Amino acid sequence: MESFTALADPTRRQIVEMLGAGEMPAGEIARRFEMSAPAVSQHLKALKSARLVRMRIDAQRRIYSLDPSGFEGLENWLANIRRFWGPKLDALEEALKAAAEKDKQQ
Repeated sequence: MESFTALADPTRRQIVEMLGAGEMPAGEIARRFEMSAPAVSQHLKALKSARLVRMRIDAQRRIYSLDPSGFEGLENWLANIRRFWGPKLDALEEALKAAAEKDKQQ
């Protein structure tokens, strides 16, 4: 559940969304925020710890990209929730349709 904790922060969600378009150097990520580079670095560290991003070194630059393995855990959790709620929501939808149809007939 560390992934959800990491994504609870709006800055971290924004970083993940940015990296969804492709990998970026840490400096470029930091330039897009109105906070210090060390503060952005802490956000990247939290995302990396949650396995949502990965980092590779290219000369003196740290290049960040999304880490698919971290998102697999999120997807699995969501799939379990969908299995539970999917049929219940389908039944609710049918009940609402039936009630609306009944109201039309009256």
